[in-house]
Amino acid sequence: MTLLKEIYNYREMIFSLVRRDLKGRYKGSVLGFLWTFINPLLQLLVYTFAFSIVMKNDIEDYYLFLFVALVPWIFFSTSLVGGSTCIWSQKEMVKKIYFPRQVLPISFVTSQFINMLLSFLVIFAVLLVTGKGIDLLTILVLPFVMIVEYLIALGVALISSAVTVYLRDIENILAIIAMAGQFTCPIIYSLDTVPENIIAVINLNPMTPIIIAYRDILYYQQMPEIGTLVQAFVFGIAVLFVGFMIFSKLEKHFAEEM
Repeated sequence: MTLLKEIYNYREMIFSLVRRDLKGRYKGSVLGFLWTFINPLLQLLVYTFAFSIVMKNDIEDYYLFLFVALVPWIFFSTSLVGGSTCIWSQKEMVKKIYFPRQVLPISFVTSQFINMLLSFLVIFAVLLVTGKGIDLLTILVLPFVMIVEYLIALGVALISSAVTVYLRDIENILAIIAMAGQFTCPIIYSLDTVPENIIAVINLNPMTPIIIAYRDILYYQQMPEIGTLVQAFVFGIAVLFVGFMIFSKLEKHFAEEM
């Protein structure tokens, strides 16, 4: 509770770092902040061409089936891999100024989360334009799923950022783990097609219930199963708790390692 109170006292610093990241992301580009919407839209066009024309799939509107899961995954993988360097990249500030070090991964994940929310505007627009529509009842569960994913993403960013201070190779290792994680999570395929003998491996991925919930809400337009939501929530709290514990233990020697 003391740590949470201290982090809350530095909320203005978090807001400032988030604003700096969002403003600096496309600084100097002609289209600037519009790239936040253009990137997911261009990705959607590529997937539509690839999976609706070149590699046809039996799943109806496969490009939507894939896209509603891919956007949340990009947020998670960016938090995992990109978040690993958020302490090291600010090492001068860490060595010279006192503040709760957790502020850095929190601000990084929050800026990525905002970017994901803006990408969801593209998803909503596509759902409406294609006539698939949005179920107003099930969409009420979407904020809960997003918050749980934020907790998981923050937990893994806390762990990866702290460990990277001691072992710089972690960033490259995490990139491989993120790639493997994308294929051990039902993003490009349906969970129903997974053989029973490896379903336990798929369920070990903390993003599996999250992706299933996103797809239920946005693609199938049905209420996610309570078991899926409970599993996602438990994963979120557990990963966040472990993240704070590991970070608090390792941050004591950050300055020495830098």
